[in-house]
Amino acid sequence: MITVMNRIGVKPEFAAQFEENFRNRAHLVDGMPGFIRNEVLRPTKPGDPYIVLTYWQDEASFRAWTESDEFKQGHARSGSLPHDAFTGRPVLEVHEVFLNSDK
Repeated sequence: MITVMNRIGVKPEFAAQFEENFRNRAHLVDGMPGFIRNEVLRPTKPGDPYIVLTYWQDEASFRAWTESDEFKQGHARSGSLPHDAFTGRPVLEVHEVFLNSDK
């Protein structure tokens, strides 16, 4: 299993709209082969980024998502916030899960 973490810096005055966009997301990723789940983490410290965390069976499944029509459709609304709503470019990180404490 892998995780894909997208760190997105959002200015405080745009936080509510950013969160609302995720509450009303298209859910197209939910049906993709290899997709496990999605979490959006709100920072508790001012200035820290939001984290959009997805779990995938493997990296090939994630890459297939990024190349799909569903990805393009799902991200078409991501431009609904102005460019200056963000504190910088998002940072994408991919990690392999080697240990999991789920029972």
